[in-house]
Amino acid sequence: MEKSTIAEFYRDRSVFITGATGFLGKVLVEKLLRSCPDIKTLYLLIRPKAGNDIRTRLHDFAQHQIFDVVRRERPGAMNKLVAVAGDVTMEGLGLVPSDVQLLIDNVSVVFNSAATIRFDEELRKAVEMNVKGPKKLMEICHRMTHLEVLIHVSTAYNNLDKENIEEIIYPTSMPPRKLLEIVDVLDDSQLKAITNQLVGNCPNTYAYTKAFAEQLLRQEHGQIPVAIVRPTIVTAAMKEPLPGWIDNLNGPTGLIAGAGKGFLRVVRVREDLIGDLIPVEFPIHLMIAAAWHTATTKPDDIAVYNCSTGDHNPLTWKTFNDICEVAWRANPTKDMLWYPTFRCQSNYVLHQLSALFYHYVPAYILDTLARVTGKKPQLVRFYDKADRAIACLSFYMLRQWRFISQNSIDLSEKLSAIDQSTFYFDVREIDWHKYVTNYVLGARHYILKDDISTVPIAKRNLNRLYWAHQLLLLTLAGVIFFIGYQFMRLFF
Repeated sequence: MEKSTIAEFYRDRSVFITGATGFLGKVLVEKLLRSCPDIKTLYLLIRPKAGNDIRTRLHDFAQHQIFDVVRRERPGAMNKLVAVAGDVTMEGLGLVPSDVQLLIDNVSVVFNSAATIRFDEELRKAVEMNVKGPKKLMEICHRMTHLEVLIHVSTAYNNLDKENIEEIIYPTSMPPRKLLEIVDVLDDSQLKAITNQLVGNCPNTYAYTKAFAEQLLRQEHGQIPVAIVRPTIVTAAMKEPLPGWIDNLNGPTGLIAGAGKGFLRVVRVREDLIGDLIPVEFPIHLMIAAAWHTATTKPDDIAVYNCSTGDHNPLTWKTFNDICEVAWRANPTKDMLWYPTFRCQSNYVLHQLSALFYHYVPAYILDTLARVTGKKPQLVRFYDKADRAIACLSFYMLRQWRFISQNSIDLSEKLSAIDQSTFYFDVREIDWHKYVTNYVLGARHYILKDDISTVPIAKRNLNRLYWAHQLLLLTLAGVIFFIGYQFMRLFF
């Protein structure tokens, strides 16, 4: 049988991963253990937490459900995980000298996926995680005896002053070291006062700092082969590690879950625009393949891979919403606040009026009833929090960019047939109807914790809520007609 060239590359090699406990990191670890069976060791940078040392955290990490197949098919594979205590915000990544030496002596491949992904993060913390973190990592990489490649995870959304985002590293407004000096010199109040001036046209501190990290790597990578992978909006798994698997409410997942529960009924988005979603395993497979390709070809400059779907397999927000609605009505969740209907509204004034009518008026009524019955009011606070999160996301759903992603297509076509099957990342193969349907089912199961066995009960609830929804619409139509009739009588 044909052997996997990529799996052979990882044979007897040790890998160091930052951000391993995050969404991307978990999928990366699982894929390396499952599809590169002869990999030697995975060193995971794990931050100790109060009450949990790194051994406990590694044990809990290894028990995660996404490793079920690995534990079943390769029982010894989990022993290849080695935790090293550290923190990307600390000097020297917070590593003790013995762990530094361990990495220096053994590591051949480094994956850097540690970052703060909060759009509204304070600039100091964003710089600490997203710029200083890669800088400290690079300093250790230069000391690694056997290092062959560093793969850095960035974002496609870090140069949004351009309509076409190419697979190049764009210049920043100042040298990265200058930004670091400014952050180190100013106190919190001074830095906060000039944050908007520094960030400029960039939509948030996340995108701003990720651009600086790319430029810093270009300036300081020296002889180390480096590749940068830039995903767009990372969403639930298409097939691996589990169809529809998702473990957070970031991005569209929060909208899907909120709509399915009947909580979210309107969001500010332009339906005709492309929602550049990318299933989580696609950037992971691309990272693994890019490491092999970069290490074996040793290019002089940093290769950049935009990992996106819009250029080769576009999906509009309208199509996404339509598929979600059908999927939710076929597989409703059992605890719904209201009949799941979802409106996309791009006009600001109409959106605010819709949010007032669909979200806040019912929320104030139900919170008042909660107070009367001695329960804790929660809905208004929920909508306040949801509105802030959606406002950050709406920036991306009201604008359009074209992410040139030819490098990933070219790399996919260079792979052998077995590697194209094992480490697939050709976005042209995504069936959006099937994928979005599984995404909804994943949100139902993994986020809302609702077992598929509850669907019959949920459908009965859905039917009752449907007629309640129709009655409400009929009542509102009657109220509007009555008001209009009285207005006509008064003035005409």
